[in-house]
Amino acid sequence: MSNILLDTLDKQPLICAEGFLFEMERRGYLTSGEFVPEVALEHPEVLEGLHKEFQHAGSNIVEAFTYNAHREKLRVIDKEHLLEPLNRAALKIARKVADNAPKGTGINLMAGNISNSNIWEQDNKKIQSEVRSMFAEMIKWATEEKADFIIGETFYYAEEAFVALEEIKKSGLPSVITISPMGENKMKDGYSILETCKKLEEQGADVVGLNCFRGPATMLPYIKEIRKELKCHIAALPVPYRTTAENPTFFNLPDNNGCSCPSPHGRTFPTALDPLLCNRYEIGNFAKEVFDLGVKYIGVCCGASPMHIREVAEAIGLKVPASRFRENMSKHFMYGSDKKIPTHMKEYGNIA
Repeated sequence: MSNILLDTLDKQPLICAEGFLFEMERRGYLTSGEFVPEVALEHPEVLEGLHKEFQHAGSNIVEAFTYNAHREKLRVIDKEHLLEPLNRAALKIARKVADNAPKGTGINLMAGNISNSNIWEQDNKKIQSEVRSMFAEMIKWATEEKADFIIGETFYYAEEAFVALEEIKKSGLPSVITISPMGENKMKDGYSILETCKKLEEQGADVVGLNCFRGPATMLPYIKEIRKELKCHIAALPVPYRTTAENPTFFNLPDNNGCSCPSPHGRTFPTALDPLLCNRYEIGNFAKEVFDLGVKYIGVCCGASPMHIREVAEAIGLKVPASRFRENMSKHFMYGSDKKIPTHMKEYGNIA
């Protein structure tokens, strides 16, 4: 049976723009804290537009924005009645964008999405059964809306990731499973990061890796280890923040940059992380480094903008539509090298 995901990865890299939550919140279409993608119903044109911006920047995976669109999250905000309409709306938008990719963007695949349930509890069979049902219904809708494959992401319990994979395999669709270990640098149920990834490969995941929580600096060591030990395709999708060995995830990053007005909740996550963003070159460097290791499924998670995705694409040697607007400092009015720029302006640039 043909596997469109593996067939494509065997020929070329795939770039996945994740992290729609932060970008939609910045644009005023999503509530921080709740982080539920109601935008798919309330402003479908905005969601479609953001998909197209990421596509323009080089993302050739159009991932349906159903992260946190599961039954439990909608129950928490008292909108469980929106569950199926929201999921189907997001899936239809993603399918439309993938099917109408502009010339020059190459193949575009549409992915369904399931993710951390936020209720998984070790040794609680009742809760685990509920989570399995949550995954099953979302996978069913994604299959019916013609997803090319399913992404299961942001799991910090290994056994929840295993259940997600089991449910995806029932659909017959290819699978990407990415885990998101927290600050303990292991899964919450005790599995090591490498052990979890090995088991996912053994259980039949097509692509295995890490996404979210960790920036390039604290994700890269694990990607290196996983790539060395596993034979399947590997995924690497960091957040664009400067996480450190002391603070390996973005949940507890301190702002030591002279902040005079901290967030009202006392943490930088999620609304005061701005000074801790990686610059575009750091993201590009990460992409090139993992690509050179043999990683071919690359992206950026929460905090990503189209600019970051273009950096990923260009770092691994791709020219995308957004490359037309790549920086050109040679024409800058003070810092440019073009002979048409007045000498006195170039001199001014040395003291400005």
